Amino acid sequence: MSDPTEIHQLPNGATPVVWRRSRAARQVSLRIDPRLGGVVITLPMRAAKASGLALLRDHAGWVADRLRALPQAVDLADGGSVMVGGVPHPIRHVPGGRGGAWLREGAIEVAGEPEFLPRRVADLLRTEAKRLFAAMVWDKAARIARKPARVAVKDTRSRWGSCTADGVVMINWRLIMAPRFVQDYVVAHEVAHLRHLDHSARFWGLVAELTPHCERAQAWLKQHGAGLLRVR
Repeated sequence: MSDPTEIHQLPNGATPVVWRRSRAARQVSLRIDPRLGGVVITLPMRAAKASGLALLRDHAGWVADRLRALPQAVDLADGGSVMVGGVPHPIRHVPGGRGGAWLREGAIEVAGEPEFLPRRVADLLRTEAKRLFAAMVWDKAARIARKPARVAVKDTRSRWGSCTADGVVMINWRLIMAPRFVQDYVVAHEVAHLRHLDHSARFWGLVAELTPHCERAQAWLKQHGAGLLRVR
């Protein structure tokens, strides 16, 4: 079941608010969700919604400022454009084509009815992400004599990647839109966790061995990462 969403009036206008309850939460918290273009309020299990609304009212100005600062949402539509590997790819609807969506000569072509176009473009990007990132993870893992249990791509709201204790490496599929040096850094970061499940000096030393792009990629994600979450 998805988390309940409400619309609340804030200084920037009608704003989506998602409510979540967490057994791990010790206090009420809120954060901006770029993908939603709204706010997520997390409540401890026994907390009343009134406490979340009070926190929202107290921080209404901050929330409005942060939402106004979000990049413009990008729709996957005919005539639009989406990045693949940091390179703009125009989206072209090919009504008589077959095969869903495909890459051709620096563009994304999409067959079928127009209402299915956004989903088919997103499916293509996810497929490309799975293919590329799985190869990158296995290549870097071999360099440190480790084998991931599995490589997955997901659409997470707050992480670009993760690595579980049992060796499952996850990369956010939206990174297929980022430049190659950013992809290289995120993959290196998660592969390094196959050896060090922490952020110790040894971990960061291993990341630096796996990629030369740490600082540059971190800066890019800080400046442009929200834009990847605004593609829909």
